[in-house]
Amino acid sequence: MEVKDSNGNLLNDGDSVTLTKDLKVKGSSITLKRGTMVKNIKLTDNTDEVDCRVNKMAIVLRTEFLKKA
Repeated sequence: MEVKDSNGNLLNDGDSVTLTKDLKVKGSSITLKRGTMVKNIKLTDNTDEVDCRVNKMAIVLRTEFLKKA
């Protein structure tokens, strides 16, 4: 299973990524800003999503909004 970011680069467990768009977090008033660095991602069974921790919150991000750092 190959997981790719918005630019087509392969992503692996433990990679660092950068957000390419401002994202609103569902169920919270927090907005993740473009350019935010997310470290130590974890791949899921779905090739379009990754698990990560941002600001001590565990969230799932879509790979279409990520760029490998």
